[in-house]
Amino acid sequence: MTNRAALLWTALLLSGCGLGGDQNPPDLDISAAYRAQPALAEAAWPDATWWRGFRSPDLDDLIQTARVRNFDLEAAAAVVRQADAQVRIAGAALLPSVTGSSIASWQHAGLGTGSGGSRARGGGSNASIDLHSYTLGLNVAYELDFWGRNRAAQQSAVAAAVASRFDQQTVALTVVTSVASTWFTALGLADRLAVAHRNLADAEQTLGVVRGRFAAGTAGALEVAQQEALAASVRATIPTFANQLEQSLIGLGILTGQTPASITVRPGSLTNLALPIVSPGLPSSLLVRRPDVASAEALLAARGFDIKVARAAFFPSIQLTGSAGFQAAALNALVSPGGALMSLAAGLTAPLFDGGTLRGQLELAEGQYALVLANYRKAVVQAFTDVDNALTAWRYTSEQEALQRVAVETARRAATIARAQMMAGTVDIIIVLTAETTLFNAEDNLALVRLARIQALLNLYKAMGGGWVRSEGAVLDQFPGLDPGVLPGAVALPVTGGFK
Repeated sequence: MTNRAALLWTALLLSGCGLGGDQNPPDLDISAAYRAQPALAEAAWPDATWWRGFRSPDLDDLIQTARVRNFDLEAAAAVVRQADAQVRIAGAALLPSVTGSSIASWQHAGLGTGSGGSRARGGGSNASIDLHSYTLGLNVAYELDFWGRNRAAQQSAVAAAVASRFDQQTVALTVVTSVASTWFTALGLADRLAVAHRNLADAEQTLGVVRGRFAAGTAGALEVAQQEALAASVRATIPTFANQLEQSLIGLGILTGQTPASITVRPGSLTNLALPIVSPGLPSSLLVRRPDVASAEALLAARGFDIKVARAAFFPSIQLTGSAGFQAAALNALVSPGGALMSLAAGLTAPLFDGGTLRGQLELAEGQYALVLANYRKAVVQAFTDVDNALTAWRYTSEQEALQRVAVETARRAATIARAQMMAGTVDIIIVLTAETTLFNAEDNLALVRLARIQALLNLYKAMGGGWVRSEGAVLDQFPGLDPGVLPGAVALPVTGGFK
C-alpha cells in the first residue's frame, strides 16, 4: 500500500470518531399560567394587522408608510442580505475550487560566428532562434470534510442567517408599536390641550362674573386676584401641552422615514379609539410568537456549530489537488494528445504546536455559547415578564380609568353647583375656585389615565409578538438544497416565520 493510500485509509477510519459539539437543549422554567391572568383564560392572539382594531385611519396610514420607508427596517433588510452572503461564503468550502490558467511564453536566442567577433563582410555570420510555448490548464482543489468542520461552519452561517430574519421581524414589530405609541401620545396630548382650553374658558367666564361683582362692590380685590391667578395658571399649561404635542408629531417623521415638514396629520382624541381585547393564553404558547426568542434560539444553534468547528480544527485537514491541461509549441497543436498534462496529489496538514491557539479558539467558542445561552434564557423570561407587566398595567389602568371617570363627573357637578350659587350670591368665591381647580385636575388626570391604559394595551400586543408566528419544522425555503434538520437549535428551532 502506498503512503498516500495509507494516509487516506487512516483518515477514513478516524472520520468515524465523533467530535461532539451537539449541545443539549437548555432547561426552561415555563409556568403553567401567568401571574396576572387566570390559568383557564382563553387565548386571543393578535393578527398581522392588529393595529386596525383601534379604528384609526390616520394610524393605519402612518404604519403603512413606516413599513415601507422606515430606515431601521431598511437596515434590517440589509443585514439579512449580508447574512445570506455569509451562507454562500461558508458553503463554498464544501465544493471543489476550480481555476483556469493560460500561459504563452516566448524566448529569443541569438547565435553568432566569425573571427574575433568581427561582423565584416566575409568574416562570419549571425543567426537567431525564437522559441514559443503555449500552456492551457485547469487546477482543482478540494478539502475532504472528514471532521465536519466545513459543514458545521455552513450550518452556523445558516443559523445566523435565520436569526437575522427573526431580528428583522423584531425590528418590524418595534417600528409598528413605536408609531402607534407616538400617535397615541399625540392623541393624549390633544385631549389634555382640549381640557386646558375648556377649563380656561370656564375660568375666564367666572372671572368676568367676579369682576362684575367687584364693580358693584359685592366682591373684594382679593377675590378678583385669586380668580385671575387660576385663569393664568390654566393658561400657562397650554404652551406646554402644545409643545409636547408638536414634538410628538415631529417624532413621527423619523419613524415613517419622512422629514418633519411632511407630517401633516392632526390628532383627534383618545376617546374615539376602539380598544380590542387580546389574551395570551398559556405561557408555553408565547415562545413560538416572539421573534426575539426565536432569534436567541437560532444564535444558540449557531454558537453550537461554532464549537464543532473549533473542535474539528484539532484534527488533520486533507487537501486533494489536481491539474490537467495541454502544452505545445504551436497553437494548432495545443490540444493534441501528445501535449496532454495531468497530475494528482493529496496533502495532509496536521497541527503539531500552535502555542495554545486552537485551545483558545475552542474555549472562546464555548464561552460564546455560554453567553448566548444566558441571553436565550433571559429572552424567554423577559417575554413572560413583558406579558405579565402589560396584563397588570391593563388591569389596573382599566380600573383606574373607571374610577377617574367618576371623579370627573363628581367634580363637574360640584363646579356647576358652585357657579350657580356664586351667581346667586350664596357662596364665597373660594368655593368656586376650589371646585374649578378640582375639575381641571380631574379631567387632566383622566386624559393621562386613558393614555396609560391604551399604552398598556399596546404593550400587551407587543409582548404577545404582534401577530408574528413561526412555523415549526418548516423547510429552509431561503436556502434551497439544505436539509430542514440542519438547525437543531435549542428547542426544535424553526427556520421560517412571519406575520399570519
